[in-house]
Amino acid sequence: MKQPLSRSSSISLTATQGRKTFLITLTVSLIFTGMLVAAFSTGAVGSPAPSAVSTPSRSMAQHAQAEHGFAHIVKAVRPAVVNITASKAMGTGFSDAPGLPDWFKHGPQHNPFFGMPPVPKPRQEPRGMGMGSGVIVSPEGYVVTNHHVVEGAQSVTVALLDKREFTGSIVGSDPQTDLAVIKIQGDNLPFIPWGDSSKLDVGDYVLAVGSPFGLRSTVTQGIVSAKGRGGMGITQYEDFIQTDAAINPGNSGGALVNMRGELVGINTAILSRTGGYQGVSLAIPATIGRHVYTSLMTTGKVTRGFLGVGIQAVTPDLAKSFHLDRPDGAIVTEVREHSPADRAGLRRGDTIIRYQDQAIAGPRELQRGVTTTPVGTEVTITVMRDGAEQSLRTTIVEHPMGQQVASAQEPDTESRLAGLAVEDLTPRLAKQFGVDGGVTGVMVTGIRAGSQAEKAGLVQGDVIREINHEPVQSSQDFRQAVNTLPSEQPILLFINRQGTPLFLTVKV
Repeated sequence: MKQPLSRSSSISLTATQGRKTFLITLTVSLIFTGMLVAAFSTGAVGSPAPSAVSTPSRSMAQHAQAEHGFAHIVKAVRPAVVNITASKAMGTGFSDAPGLPDWFKHGPQHNPFFGMPPVPKPRQEPRGMGMGSGVIVSPEGYVVTNHHVVEGAQSVTVALLDKREFTGSIVGSDPQTDLAVIKIQGDNLPFIPWGDSSKLDVGDYVLAVGSPFGLRSTVTQGIVSAKGRGGMGITQYEDFIQTDAAINPGNSGGALVNMRGELVGINTAILSRTGGYQGVSLAIPATIGRHVYTSLMTTGKVTRGFLGVGIQAVTPDLAKSFHLDRPDGAIVTEVREHSPADRAGLRRGDTIIRYQDQAIAGPRELQRGVTTTPVGTEVTITVMRDGAEQSLRTTIVEHPMGQQVASAQEPDTESRLAGLAVEDLTPRLAKQFGVDGGVTGVMVTGIRAGSQAEKAGLVQGDVIREINHEPVQSSQDFRQAVNTLPSEQPILLFINRQGTPLFLTVKV
């Protein structure tokens, strides 16, 4: 987890069913960060280096379950999954400053009332141990783990299944995906080869290997429950594999392998009410993990591709408004000036349906495709524009720091527009609601309780910029547009909400 087990940090998601409200706690599975775990420490044991892990053949994978369960695969991959102990400094609010009496100790050597000065003690910085898992991915000793396992570590110890221990050095770390790479010195080390997580199907068997609760080399089995999970708030780039393989605190950074013995994911989080396993586990897919690993190894940093668009998901109502056959793709809500998207000729309102040769089901597929594209690559982007398909080309550049490729905002589409009070967007209102100076439109300043507008999801501070693709620059434009709306057709609004442009469909 990202927080100590004793004070498990959680993100609360609220779901209402009938009149009962349930609290779902999202717990990231790092064990004992900041806790003293001296009891788990072990000394180095010199053992001969095992040979590199060999991938089980297809026939082995086919017969493993029938004859020996998953033993063949476990025997091949288990030696390459390691236990990681990170020594971290712990802050304190108190110190034994020289010459400062300790009023809570007893005896003449400590108490100033005995007429003797206190004996100063050297200040020692409290230390703690964090524990997690990792995966050796090359015979040269490169280990992939979670960023939160080694975050703030002053020293890292890597222990193998054969009880050998190595001092690890952090090659690089990427908080945006919660991945890190460690290097240990050794020859002919066991390793697990990278697999292609994009080929996983829901229902495929997978094995999770790690050190839950410090229990080294624990193996659990499950299936792929879902793919492309995001919106969890764990990392900036989320495209998790969901499994029902048992994952617990300490499994962070461990391996998720397929029936070929290939690394298809890095276990990182669980969805839980209690802080322990409850059937929903999340892993970072190998498609992301391998890109981060390769980038850290070659450049010392994570280099991501950048397109320069704001995007949102396509809902059934938006699909109708944009003349799409089905609610797939990513609608462009913003095109940044001088960006690759701008040079390609992308426009607001375009729906991206393919990137290179890959179909785009939603914003996450586009984000994953763009960020993992090597900088300088010329790409083809297929869009739907005014009901017609077009192909555009551009060259991907490096992602600027601090910027986001895309933000996926789900519009509310519950009811038709009504009950709004709007005003011209003045500099005073723009400043009050934090609206960028370049935005034009009308500001929503009031919504009647229980009105259609309130049910539509519009909120005070929204800036309405277009109605059915017609620009709105004043309250007069707004009134004229509303008065001429077809009575039996949905209304398509283009708004700006706290700096984020998005489309919103209001039903009939």
